Amino acid sequence: MPHSRLGFIGIGLMGDPMSRRLSDAGFDVTLWNRSPEKAAAVAADSSARLADDVASLIQSVDVIMLCLANTEVVQELVFGPDGLAEHGRQGQLVIDLSSSDPDATRHMAATLAERRGMRWVDAPVSGGVVGAEAGTLAIMCGGEDHDIDAARPLLEPLAARITHMGPVGSGQVTKLCNQMIVGCQAAVIAEAVALAETSGVDASRLTEALAGGFADSTPLRILAPRMAASDFASPPWHLRTLLKDLDMAVTQGGRTLSATPMSGLAAQLMRAHAAHGHGESDPATLVETYRQA
Repeated sequence: MPHSRLGFIGIGLMGDPMSRRLSDAGFDVTLWNRSPEKAAAVAADSSARLADDVASLIQSVDVIMLCLANTEVVQELVFGPDGLAEHGRQGQLVIDLSSSDPDATRHMAATLAERRGMRWVDAPVSGGVVGAEAGTLAIMCGGEDHDIDAARPLLEPLAARITHMGPVGSGQVTKLCNQMIVGCQAAVIAEAVALAETSGVDASRLTEALAGGFADSTPLRILAPRMAASDFASPPWHLRTLLKDLDMAVTQGGRTLSATPMSGLAAQLMRAHAAHGHGESDPATLVETYRQA
């Protein structure tokens, strides 16, 4: 759909580079963000335009991409004043790049289809800011076959891999599985780095020593060096975001009678850390909870 007019809502850590890539790829992009200065910065560096408000953006585009902080913010965009449920129109496609609750996603999609004749693809992403900047994200999608086919050309500038996982909501369930693995790894990497340090081993060499072995992973390569160096400035992601996703995973496990003990423990460790003022910090700061005073 290269000719389609694209609206992009949510210019945060991930939305900024993704919207830039879409504009650079030649799409007709209109931006809106709750903090207008972030959208203005992207528009100043690209061909993207700014919308005065959400309603005018919805009315002027064919496809609406959402990249928002959590389920509640997505719901506000859908059901709030001047939102999608009020101004959306027949045939418009919503692509939700946010990490949202699967049940809420299915409800929003069904409501917009019934009220407005709109279509929905949930397309949460993995790969972080680096992946968003490079266009190498992994995108896991839920939706009807024809809607995924329509969304794919829009997602290709952002992704190294786009996988259709099933009907609406399936992409969000897949993202929860991703975050369960990432969250549990983050927790145990903190333990491993602290154990190396207290045992007199240079923790900065863990990634080198474990490269290519069974313990090697992207979280290890990102987190372990930052933990070992206590390099917590300019975090590429926030602990609160990972905690939010782990909580959703545990909730989804409760709905489906699927046990999630490891994810639940990782969530509790992160909740305790967030309660001490680290919600906006890099998850790498988890190592501080294990270091001796």
